[in-house]
Amino acid sequence: MCVEATPPPSSKLTRRGVLAGAAALAGTMAAAGQATAAVGDRGAASGRRAPGGAAGGGHLVIQGGTLLDPATGEVTENAVVVIGDGIVRAAGRRGGVAVPQGVEVLDAHGRWILPGLVDAHIHLSTAAEARDAVRRGATSARSGSTSFYQDIAVRELARHSPALAPRLKAAGVFVTPNLGDTVLADPDLTPLARLKDGVRSAEALRRVVEVNLARGADVIKTRVNERAGLPEQDPLAQVYSREQLAEIVAAARRRGKGVLCHSYSEQGCHDAVMAGIRSLEHGAFVGERTLREMRRRGTYFTPTLTAIAGLAESSDPILAERGRTYLPVLKRAVLAAHELGVPLAAGTDSSGGVVHPIGGEVELMHSAGLSPLDAIRTATTGAARLLALTRTTGRLTRGSTGDALLLPGDPLTDLTVLKRPVAVVRAGVLAA
Repeated sequence: MCVEATPPPSSKLTRRGVLAGAAALAGTMAAAGQATAAVGDRGAASGRRAPGGAAGGGHLVIQGGTLLDPATGEVTENAVVVIGDGIVRAAGRRGGVAVPQGVEVLDAHGRWILPGLVDAHIHLSTAAEARDAVRRGATSARSGSTSFYQDIAVRELARHSPALAPRLKAAGVFVTPNLGDTVLADPDLTPLARLKDGVRSAEALRRVVEVNLARGADVIKTRVNERAGLPEQDPLAQVYSREQLAEIVAAARRRGKGVLCHSYSEQGCHDAVMAGIRSLEHGAFVGERTLREMRRRGTYFTPTLTAIAGLAESSDPILAERGRTYLPVLKRAVLAAHELGVPLAAGTDSSGGVVHPIGGEVELMHSAGLSPLDAIRTATTGAARLLALTRTTGRLTRGSTGDALLLPGDPLTDLTVLKRPVAVVRAGVLAA
């Protein structure tokens, strides 16, 4: 049975309708309403336009700290960063930057100032998770998919109330052989429940991609291997062929979108890269031939070391052994990728209500052999390139988005400070 005769996704089920349902699941409607009321009260009390609303970000001056530019490695002491309407208007040494009058000042003396970090692989299904991600330093992110389009609602929450959610590239629902209850996410997916072999035919694969894009997904997420986090699955077992992955990539490219691919086995990683994916996720057993192909193609590697390290601490003996086995192999792959010039992006693969600090992934990148600055780049300039946000994200320079972290110490000598920011600024608004 196939879905070849099924018409294109219905225009009657609008993106607005999907957002309303997803927002209810994610709890973002209540969060946005509370934020609007609170910001409105502050704006009325101060007599100034409320920051962080739909019209733009906030106004803030960060003053007195040590500013690090990850792109160049330049360090500026006694720095000033001026943010207006959520955008960096000026940044540099104090005395050389004009500070506007009447704008809130955040004292950064004794602190280091970094651009907000990017988590390039995270699963955000609720407003609480989105807010926690910001508090932990991830001011921008890329979704690794959700079951019912909640990430699309979180993306809209971020646009409306930036302090409550990271700027997000949404992936919608997973392109996977067994959709399970995800067929209930959209009436245009329900015909796929009749398929005996699941989502495997070219028509079915294209269908899931098309529905995702019709509902507003920014990227497409698929897999080539089974999951590592389920003891009953074999993460080296391949579920899609190179040809099937190529169908997914082609369907996404027709709408100008890229594909991120969950992968573990050497052959699976190679098939995914040869099929044309934009980024390889996890990739513990990626081989040298594949890494060289990734460098040639500009394919990104998002190893999610945090997730694999987490397996090693599992109470399940199968998962714990899997994590202990995979982690050193993955670290060697990360170092090999870096030395070959494969672009790396940091991602925690946080899910299930637990949001890990993206700073921990940077620390693990360093433990794999990257220098502190190169490790920081995987969560700033490097990840920003993957998300096509280089003009606005990953640096605190004129024209960048006003996302910043205040850290208690020098991250170039102690990367653990990235896990405990003293303050997080999102689009010029201090995250509570």
